[in-house]
Amino acid sequence: MSAGMTADPSLRSVKAWPFEEAAKVEDRLKKTGKTAALFETGYGPSGLPHIGTFGEVARTTWVRRAFERMTGLPSKLIAFSDDMDGLRKVPDNLPNKELLVPHLGKSLTAIPDPFGTHSSFGAHNNARLRAFLDQFGFEYEFASSTDYYKGGRFDAALLRMAERHDAVRDVILPTLGPDRRATYSPFLPIHPDTGVVMQVPMEEVRPAEDLLVWVDPETGRRHGTPITGGGCKAQWKADWALRWYALGVDYEMSGKDLIDSVKLSGAICRVMGAEPPASFTYELFLDDKGQKISKSKGNGLTIDEWLRYAPPESLSQFMYQAPQRAKRLFFDVIPKAADEYLANLEKLKANPDPANPAFHIHNGQTNQPGSPISFAMLLNLASVVNADEPEILWGFIRRYAPGATPESEPMLATLVSRAISYYRDRVAPDKTYRLPTELERGALADLLATLRDLPEDSTAETIQNLLFEIGKRHAFANLRDWFGCLYQVLLGQQEGPRFGGFVALYGIAGTIGLVETALDRVAPAA
Repeated sequence: MSAGMTADPSLRSVKAWPFEEAAKVEDRLKKTGKTAALFETGYGPSGLPHIGTFGEVARTTWVRRAFERMTGLPSKLIAFSDDMDGLRKVPDNLPNKELLVPHLGKSLTAIPDPFGTHSSFGAHNNARLRAFLDQFGFEYEFASSTDYYKGGRFDAALLRMAERHDAVRDVILPTLGPDRRATYSPFLPIHPDTGVVMQVPMEEVRPAEDLLVWVDPETGRRHGTPITGGGCKAQWKADWALRWYALGVDYEMSGKDLIDSVKLSGAICRVMGAEPPASFTYELFLDDKGQKISKSKGNGLTIDEWLRYAPPESLSQFMYQAPQRAKRLFFDVIPKAADEYLANLEKLKANPDPANPAFHIHNGQTNQPGSPISFAMLLNLASVVNADEPEILWGFIRRYAPGATPESEPMLATLVSRAISYYRDRVAPDKTYRLPTELERGALADLLATLRDLPEDSTAETIQNLLFEIGKRHAFANLRDWFGCLYQVLLGQQEGPRFGGFVALYGIAGTIGLVETALDRVAPAA
């Protein structure tokens, strides 16, 4: 449990979704009489943690922190691994796949580790999950389904589910096809000989005797399996309800694809005699074409790819914004998220507003290092100078921000490194310069003459104002078209940051060279 803090009830009125969700948790505790809140996130360890795992744990953490600030009550976050689930198929991205084939159907913690580093495949992936969460500094308590079932943590809840067996079935049966309906039970007994997690109908459920009676469909042999002590586990939706009931979970969020599962698990929880936790449904991510991201299609963006191109705080910024709106998750959103984070961090330093995303990303702290230069500006600079080493960019940065060093500006140093990677991988391969129109040629010639008369130490604001004046003088239908010309003709990209800031960073002499090159550029021969 995290330590309690002084309650601030005024935070209930803050227009920020973590506080709105925290209010739901507080209302639930008032009804139940509890004095501490339990938050949960779930994880299926047949695969490795991914960008969605980060999003769910980060978002739940923000609600948890908001709850503690608002109520002064302690809380805990459980990261629950369903590692007692049976392995239904061998994932394609594993080594030594032939090692797993004989063990299909067994619990993940009863299957050899194909990586050869842990006692089981489940233990290996659990370790990966914990390392993943630790990497980002999340506060959580790890929970293993195998440990909870075998250690007796679910025994009382399992017996309660057995007592309400028919009522639980009545919740699930209307959602199943006729064949599955005839055999469904919320219980999956563990085969005493093979260790396989069995999906078979129950001949008898005897809670008073702690017994499930079932028949092996292959051998015809009748078995009696204990309900408690790890002799069985619950089916997926019943298992979710079992956890909520047994542990007293107060809050859990999940994706839009699990809306029906949340409803059914909640109904089972009520059948067992408890209220399900407060819940929150977040939207799923789309690719750059607006299509649903699919592992099989490979059209997603991995967390390693994001962190190659921007700091983790930028990913938090992306996850924070509008979680109930479908968002495109692809490479082009990374620079924008990075600069939104930097802007919010500067706002937080000036005003500790709890509605600011940076407030939640940094748990209210304002002493985080920002950056005097935006990520988009660094990308533009890297693009113009074809940077492949940080020192190339630092030469320009020191002129723009005297005294700045990688040691004094750690966030800037991170951004410099990421900008070079982003430019090299994502910008350089597709970089193209378009030719200026006649209108644009006149404006660029005017810009060239203006720059030649400017002192080298002119401020970004002075340069930006002159750019506006030039655009107005040349009768662009929209000034956005003039700035689009600067990006596309001079820098070879569709858009960018304030151009006056770029000129101040790159230097007036260097910018004069860019304009001269653009005006000399001719169309390639047909």
